[in-house]
Amino acid sequence: MNTIPLVSEAQRERQLRRSDSALPELWTLLDSVTDPEIPVVSLWDLGVLQDIKKDGERLLVEITPTYSGCPAMVEMASEIEKTLTAAGYTNVEVVSLLTPTWTTDFMSTQGREKLREYGIAPPAPKAQGKKIACPQCGSTDSELISEFGSTACKALYRCGDCLEPFDYFKCI
Repeated sequence: MNTIPLVSEAQRERQLRRSDSALPELWTLLDSVTDPEIPVVSLWDLGVLQDIKKDGERLLVEITPTYSGCPAMVEMASEIEKTLTAAGYTNVEVVSLLTPTWTTDFMSTQGREKLREYGIAPPAPKAQGKKIACPQCGSTDSELISEFGSTACKALYRCGDCLEPFDYFKCI
């Protein structure tokens, strides 16, 4: 079975920002906003949601794309705005940050597990090498079929044991 990596330093920093926030109800509210391409993973668990700040009457939500040019960012920002507006927050600005660059280290342990359960191999720890475990059967006897899977942030693999193709969320 897959082993889930320990929490990275990058994820610890995100968790600290969230736990120290003066706006815990907004973090909880935004936990309902999911990635439009992977609807089982929240923007928090994916590591896209970076911070929520209050600037006077305005709410500032900071998100980081999984890669620059990610077409899902427009939809993510729209869903964040809709969710906050529906909860009564009318002055909302969603800002896309390119620094620090998004990394799979931002993903939560729960997010990695949700990917696996959904049939997408979560990013392997960099130290683990190139062995990609099949999300269906857990076998590491897999081969790369294409550097690009269903989206540019995923690669397509095939399991040598169960013969199923699967997406692998690339380690960045």
